[in-house]
Amino acid sequence: MLIRRCSAFFILLLVISSSIRADGNKVESIDAFADPAAPDSIKGVLEPKGYRVSTKDGPLCDVWLRNGVPSQPKSDVSAALYTEIVDSALVGVIVISKQTKDYRGQQLKPGAYTMRYAIHPIDGNHMGISPNRDFLLLTPVSVDADPNARFTFVELTKMSTKTNGTNHAAPLSIVSPETPKEYPAVAEDDGGHIILTAKLKTQSGASMPIAIIVKGTAEQ
Repeated sequence: MLIRRCSAFFILLLVISSSIRADGNKVESIDAFADPAAPDSIKGVLEPKGYRVSTKDGPLCDVWLRNGVPSQPKSDVSAALYTEIVDSALVGVIVISKQTKDYRGQQLKPGAYTMRYAIHPIDGNHMGISPNRDFLLLTPVSVDADPNARFTFVELTKMSTKTNGTNHAAPLSIVSPETPKEYPAVAEDDGGHIILTAKLKTQSGASMPIAIIVKGTAEQ
């Protein structure tokens, strides 16, 4: 009986181990953002620790969230999830490890990019991209040097086009966060999107979960 129980336990461990290897997605803590080409003004507002997201193919990206994101009372804006974040506020920095695509499916080269919050207007240009109107727009850190700058939507999207050299901004989608057992967490949804969920600190001293699709494009 004891041998049978031990054998069953060993088989269970093998199943769990295989499941972990098959998934292959993980997040780990890393040190401060220290890109020598990035402005000190950007480095100075980020959390001292970041997150490295990896898949079975190796490191995907590194993310540092802002320590004290400008915030406001949450408002009821149609199809927007994170309205407590001030429009165009710097949310953090992402370093892309290898060639990938943004949420629109545009090419995204390896490099360091700021992430700013934006709510797309209701117009024909953005219909069908996502069920949510709010995104994080990427801009090369060399272009976006003032963490406290504020932009109109037109100004921010124009700045973000410098990420890929097209006429479109470079977005990452943000989705409604599920509640993981612990933060940070990384998960893969049914559409193959890799989602990083972490706690974002606001200027008010509050802490809120945010879920960022760090890999994956909109459904066509």
